[in-house]
Amino acid sequence: MTKHRGYRTKTRHKHRRKVRNTGLGSIEKYLIDYNTHDKVDVITDPSQHKRGMPHSRYHGRTGTIIGQRGRCYLVDVKLGNSKKTLIIGKEHLRLNPISNKKS
Repeated sequence: MTKHRGYRTKTRHKHRRKVRNTGLGSIEKYLIDYNTHDKVDVITDPSQHKRGMPHSRYHGRTGTIIGQRGRCYLVDVKLGNSKKTLIIGKEHLRLNPISNKKS
């Protein structure tokens, strides 16, 4: 048989949560509104895989929000020498504290 290469292969440790944090997350992630040109970190939430979950190669990357499509956001992420545009849900994004620091 051929080896199957699904969407979540080789993500056993990357898409795992700590024991005390299992289950659905808090509702605060859905109440955050992001603006265009905000720097965000792509942190995939393994408990929410229905809407806007990016591929595992983008986990931990930093991108810039360029717009909104429905309930998801368009995020530009640099991958090597190219720039990719991803459609990511709110639950998989986090504001980058270093880039968005108000001084």
